Amino acid sequence: QVQLVESGGGLVQAGGSLRLSCTASGRTFSYYGIGWFRQAQGTEREFVAAISWSGGSSNYANSVKGRFTISRDNDKSTVYLQMNSLKPEDTAVYYCAAGLGTGITTTLRRYDNWGQGTQVTVFS
Repeated sequence: QVQLVESGGGLVQAGGSLRLSCTASGRTFSYYGIGWFRQAQGTEREFVAAISWSGGSSNYANSVKGRFTISRDNDKSTVYLQMNSLKPEDTAVYYCAAGLGTGITTTLRRYDNWGQGTQVTVFS
């Protein structure tokens, strides 16, 4: 298994940007596909973005496409989520998740390892 820690969340004005980081330890990080998910208060957890083990393929929810960018640096065992043009509806706890053989799936149950989450709050 792999252990994940998210960082970079905070309070930001609408239209601004944040970059989230997900740093891993444990088994070889480059073997894992990584997904970002978020959960707003009173809602179910939803898919945001995913990236393959090589970084060669990525996938985005329609709600963030064109605004968010996922990337990874396997030498640093870190995945990033660059969030631009933030909207109040982006407010949520953001989680990173890892799984073997996940590809760039959007399905929550395909991911076995989850971080503790980091809060993102966007105000207008």
